[in-house]
Amino acid sequence: MILQQILRLSSLFHSAVATHVRRNIGLSAIVFNKAKELDPVQKLFLDNIKEYNTKSKQAGRPGDARPDFQKDLNESLARLQRAYGEGDLSKFPEFKFEEPKFEETPK
Repeated sequence: MILQQILRLSSLFHSAVATHVRRNIGLSAIVFNKAKELDPVQKLFLDNIKEYNTKSKQAGRPGDARPDFQKDLNESLARLQRAYGEGDLSKFPEFKFEEPKFEETPK
């Protein structure tokens, strides 16, 4: 009887310790990943994104665009305006929905 209680307590203790260790290993892996330096491929990818962003801001257009990008863009916008009507095609359209008017029917 005492042996069964000891075995039962040891299995409970083992499961509690296993859960605790598993959680701590998971949290420590996250901490170690943030603490260490990025691997070279990730670093290169992030550097390229930052470089592209600075080029885009300086040029006022997408970073790797040709010099005649603005001319092509204006031609495309003019063609779309002729096909689909007037309006500013550089902005997302604003939709206005009116509430339907319901009439009560006499009973």
